[in-house]
Amino acid sequence: MNKDTFIIGFMLFALFFGAGNLIYPPTLGIDSGTSYWSAIIGFVITGVGLPILAVTAISFVKNDARELADKVHPLFGLIFTSIVYLAIGPFFGIPRAATVAFEMSVEPFTSNGAASLFIFTTIFFILVFVVSLNPSKMVDRIGQYLTPILLIAIVALSVGGFLLLDSPLSQPSDKYSDSPLFTGFVEGYLTMDAIAALAFGIIVVNAFKERGVTTQPELVRSTLKAGLITGIGLITVYGSIGWIGAKMAATGSYSNGGDILSNAAGLMFGNFGALLLGIIVTLACFTTSVGLVVACGQFFMKITKIAYKWIILIVTIASYLIANQGLNTIISYSVPVLVFIYPIAIVLILLTFTQKLFNGSAAVYRGAILLTAITSLYDGLVAFGFELNSITPIMEKLPFFSLGLGWVVPAIIGGLIGYLFRGMLNPKHLI
Repeated sequence: MNKDTFIIGFMLFALFFGAGNLIYPPTLGIDSGTSYWSAIIGFVITGVGLPILAVTAISFVKNDARELADKVHPLFGLIFTSIVYLAIGPFFGIPRAATVAFEMSVEPFTSNGAASLFIFTTIFFILVFVVSLNPSKMVDRIGQYLTPILLIAIVALSVGGFLLLDSPLSQPSDKYSDSPLFTGFVEGYLTMDAIAALAFGIIVVNAFKERGVTTQPELVRSTLKAGLITGIGLITVYGSIGWIGAKMAATGSYSNGGDILSNAAGLMFGNFGALLLGIIVTLACFTTSVGLVVACGQFFMKITKIAYKWIILIVTIASYLIANQGLNTIISYSVPVLVFIYPIAIVLILLTFTQKLFNGSAAVYRGAILLTAITSLYDGLVAFGFELNSITPIMEKLPFFSLGLGWVVPAIIGGLIGYLFRGMLNPKHLI
């Protein structure tokens, strides 16, 4: 691997490693207890494996994630990809990053929460906008400078966790007692990384193209290599901060992953620990926000023909306004949406890698995505608080429903039905 591959791999790590990546592994650790290693493996599959596959999938197309979704139908491609970009961008992803950065790096040192949040987000989003104006320099800025600082801070906190925290692991909570692996798998949705990867993928591909990698086989190999570097970093970090959460169970009860890490940092390093955590969180959330603004800007510029600088200004302002509603409000609305779109994104990514088996037939894509969308829509509505009593008994009969994976078998059945009827849709797909 050459220097460029490492720089782009580090950049991708920094883009992925944002708010959700910091707050969810410690929560998983404290909840899973003695079942921690099974749970974190499940978390890594969706939190690391799927994002790397998604980024690599983008290297198979000429433009962006919309090209993957267009294989179902151009209208679906436009709508679904727009929803993905809005979710990971101004509606949830970017505001969540800003508010998590505030709550873990500034709020512990201030008593006036609302005013401080307003001041913090104002400065935060001005800097995000300025850095996002020139995306061609983002790779070098993040890959060469910010990521090494971020990694050093994380390593210091993680080493402290392994050496200084010696409390025994607790018994797993109810949701982790029976199927910790699958529970961790579903918890990995909350990082939003698999759908974020659909946006980040084009940044990685363009970065390699600017460095002279032009043919598709070379792009796929280079993207996969950079993804492996990113994956190793993410697995190491998730395992470490998740373990910190597991070791913190005996020290008290905590409201969220940020609270766990803040208290762990204080126990290990005192005030210096709080400062260290603040550096980690602010850098992680800032780099992720920049990446998401750039990705949204490049995507919506293509479909609206509005100038890039105006798109990112709109995205930044919308993110700024939503961020000032507070973290709890953002999370309450984001979870149902993620529960709905994540399975669709997973199936779309897997179909991209297996399309040679069915000659890329649109019928297979449509069948698999349609039945996946029906089941994931149900899950999303339930997560939003709707009571669907007439449908629930039917859905409960689906295999893996109790594990949060009720969409798996419908996706397979839909793909098989599409395969059987592919010739009726388009005779050229007959093998």
